[in-house]
Amino acid sequence: MSQPLETLIAAERRTQRPLLRRAALYAALVAAASVVLLGLSGWFITAAAFAGAAGTLAAQAFNYMLPSAGIRLLAIVRTGARYGERLAAHEAAFGALARIRPALFRAIAAAPVGKALALSTGEATARMIGDVDAIETRFVRLSAPWGVAAALASGLCLTVLGGALAALSTVACLAALLLSARALSRRLEAPGRAVQIAAGVLREDFAQAIEAAPELRCFGLESWAADRIDAASRALAAAQRAQASVAGWFELIQALSIALAASAAALLSAPAGAEIAALAALAAAMTLDGAAPLLHGQIDRGKMREAAARLDTLFAPLPPARATAIPSDTPVLTFQHPAPCRVAPGERLALTGPSGAGKTMIVETLIGLRRATPGEITLDGIDLATVPLPALRHRFAWAPQDAMLLSGTIRENLMLANPCADDATLWAALHDAVLEDRVRALDHGLDGWIGENGVRLSGGERRRLALARAYCARAPWLLLDEPSEGLDAATEAVLTDRLRSRLDRTGQGLILVTHRPTLKALCPRILAIEPDRPGATVRLVA
Repeated sequence: MSQPLETLIAAERRTQRPLLRRAALYAALVAAASVVLLGLSGWFITAAAFAGAAGTLAAQAFNYMLPSAGIRLLAIVRTGARYGERLAAHEAAFGALARIRPALFRAIAAAPVGKALALSTGEATARMIGDVDAIETRFVRLSAPWGVAAALASGLCLTVLGGALAALSTVACLAALLLSARALSRRLEAPGRAVQIAAGVLREDFAQAIEAAPELRCFGLESWAADRIDAASRALAAAQRAQASVAGWFELIQALSIALAASAAALLSAPAGAEIAALAALAAAMTLDGAAPLLHGQIDRGKMREAAARLDTLFAPLPPARATAIPSDTPVLTFQHPAPCRVAPGERLALTGPSGAGKTMIVETLIGLRRATPGEITLDGIDLATVPLPALRHRFAWAPQDAMLLSGTIRENLMLANPCADDATLWAALHDAVLEDRVRALDHGLDGWIGENGVRLSGGERRRLALARAYCARAPWLLLDEPSEGLDAATEAVLTDRLRSRLDRTGQGLILVTHRPTLKALCPRILAIEPDRPGATVRLVA
């Protein structure tokens, strides 16, 4: 059974096939031109030396122009083809990654809550950057086998001029090099994996330290964080040294193989003359040198396999498809758990209880962030577990207690909930969230920049901006989780009054998580939830 990432990469290889074929053609041209260039250079230098040693007449009779022109042409062809190969290979890689990265993000976003929350921001960043970069390298090197094949074909065409034995010795040396590299790559796989893991840990630790910089400064823990990053850096350096110590053997066996191939070709071609022997020797050497890109792929095999394995863990199996039953635009909401309760469109229900009782879990289930348990909640009699997620999320506008904001402007954050909202709608939402005056005081109003996660706003202002975003959505139900947390009593009173007016004006229903009496007074009914323990009760207060 193929892995999700491999399936995705295979699809991208099919999509990028024209570019990959072009890269393979250029790689073959680079290899062939390199082999012929070096072989011709060896023949030309040797023949010119003998012509010069033979005397003036021989030197004058020797055709210097044609070989030198051929050498220059081959050099130009090799340079141009190498440039073309890199352009085509990187264009294919970038095109593939432009779809792999969004697919990876969708996989993270669609993962079960427990799995998604277990993945820290730093770790997600490390995988998105470091591991995906390894996949890019894999794409770039797809043309390497074609270069090796072209190098071998052109090398045989030249070495065979020195005799069949010279050509066979070149093939034997190349085969021995590739087999040795394959065997050695198994020893290199563990160090390669260790490098990829250590690099991810360093990125994660650094990202977490940067994110927690204010707290670290407050408690005087900068040195502790620096030591932690230093330890991760040293671990990465040690893993890289271990990898380099094994990778050095690749360089050694390639150098020995090149020397052996050149020496064998020269000796076996000697009866054909010094010029042919020089041609065969250098052609054989360049044939084995053409295997370098393939050897580099073997060196990085462990790193790429670890990257693929780490990315594969993020591609969770797709959940079973939900049924296609669609509730009405203004559905009746019915709870069977934690207590039987029917909430009609436009009605208001408060969820109360101690921390950990499950209030936020109910809200997250309604919005589809948690999988609903069949039979516990229905919309218009349709089990929530069978309602398609797009339909579900169009019926609820959500303002979480700890809302995340995009690094952007006020307008961009509000329009996440309603891309078609005009300025009047945005200002009305800000007014009802008691944030209008603050936004008007910004230099650019709605287009004022709020920084990463709203860093230019206070905690209460960030929460009210998230509330205004929920107000912008066209949904029959509002799901508000502690919307007045952190507000002073006066601001909370204004916010509560404006929320009441908004609900009366729009006819929206309200599911409210709160422990604040002022907001609780908005709801005629209260679902009081207690933690699951012996003797616990769930009561509906009229």
